[in-house]
Amino acid sequence: MQIFLSILAGLVWGGLFGVLNAVITKKFSAGDARQLSAMSMLRTLLDVAALAAVYFTRNLLGLRFEFTLIATAVSLSLFSIIAAFRLSKRMK
Repeated sequence: MQIFLSILAGLVWGGLFGVLNAVITKKFSAGDARQLSAMSMLRTLLDVAALAAVYFTRNLLGLRFEFTLIATAVSLSLFSIIAAFRLSKRMK
């Protein structure tokens, strides 16, 4: 049960940051090269912040750290892929 809760928590946590990354991508997608560079840096910082939060709370929540971290990374990746496909459909 602890593994299931760890995976669920990681998916939800990564999903929240994934949605935030998608909003940032949508907002800055029509900008110039400087804005796209800033967007990329901001998205990377958010990804690092999401994973760092999992790392620093690993002993506080009572969840399995490795499962939570992997689920967070998977969720962040999936939301990035989905956002990229949606944005490319809109640009066509």
